[in-house]
Amino acid sequence: MDAVSRATAIGALAVALWSTLAILTVLAGGVPPLQLVAMTFAIAGSAGMAVRARYGDAAAAAVPWGAWALGVAGLFGYHAFYFAALALAPAVEANLINYLWPLLIVLFAGLLPGQRLGPRHLLGAALGLGGCALAIGGGAGFDPTHLAGYGCALGAALTWSSYSVLNRRLGEVRSDAVAGFCLATAVLACLVHLAFETTRWPEGAAWLAVLGLGLGPVGLAFFVWDHGVKHGDLRLLGVLAYVAPVLSTLWLVLAGLAEGGATLWLGCALVVAGALVATGLRTADR
Repeated sequence: MDAVSRATAIGALAVALWSTLAILTVLAGGVPPLQLVAMTFAIAGSAGMAVRARYGDAAAAAVPWGAWALGVAGLFGYHAFYFAALALAPAVEANLINYLWPLLIVLFAGLLPGQRLGPRHLLGAALGLGGCALAIGGGAGFDPTHLAGYGCALGAALTWSSYSVLNRRLGEVRSDAVAGFCLATAVLACLVHLAFETTRWPEGAAWLAVLGLGLGPVGLAFFVWDHGVKHGDLRLLGVLAYVAPVLSTLWLVLAGLAEGGATLWLGCALVVAGALVATGLRTADR
C-alpha cells in the first residue's frame, strides 16, 4: 500500500467513527447541544494533548496562526451551524442538506493544484448523494417556514467541505495540532452555552456516552480526518464520507431507535455502489 492509499484509509476511519455520532448523542441524554460540544471537545483536546506530550516534540508546537484560524473556524463553525439547523428545522431535512458536504468536497477538490475530477468521481458522488437521501429520509418535504434552518444546514455543509479542502494546503502542519483546535472549540462552545443555554449534566450511564463521543466521533475522528485530507485522496474521501449517515442510520435501527425498510436498504446499496465506482477511478485517472 502506497503512502496516499494508507493516508486515505486512515482518513476513512473518521467516517466509521462519525457513524456513531447519532446513537451516542441519543445515549448521552438531554444534554444541551452546545454544552455537549464543549464537554466532548474538552475530552478530545485533553486526550490529544496527553498523547502529544507523551510522543510529540518541539516541532509539533509550531502551528501558524492561519492553521489556528482555519482549524477553530472549521470545528466550531461547523458544529454551531449544524446544531442551529437542528434547532430551526426538522432533523431529516437539516441532515439531508448538511450531508451535501461530501459532494462539495469532491467538487472543491477538483480546484486544487494537480487535481482533476473524472466522470467516475462525479457519478460516485451522485450515487452517494441519492443513497444518502433515501437512507436518512427520502421524500422529506421542505417547508419555507424553516428557511433559516435550511440556511444553517447549508452553512454547515459549506463550512466543513471548505475546511477539509483548504486544510489540504496546510500539509506541513502536523495532525496533533488538532488537539489545540479542539480545546479552543470547547472554550468557544462553553461561552456560547453559558450565554444561551441552561446547563444540564448527564446522569448515570450517559456519562459513558459523553466520554465515548469525546474519544471517538468528536475526538480521534478529527485527527485521522486531518491526516487523510492532507495526505490521502481527497476526492475519494469525499465519496466515502457518504457511508457515515447510512451507517449511522443502521446503528439506530439495530439499537431499536429507528425503523428499517426497503428504502433504507436501497439507500445503502446506492452508497456502496457510489463508493465502488469512485474507488475504480484510482488507477483510471492517473
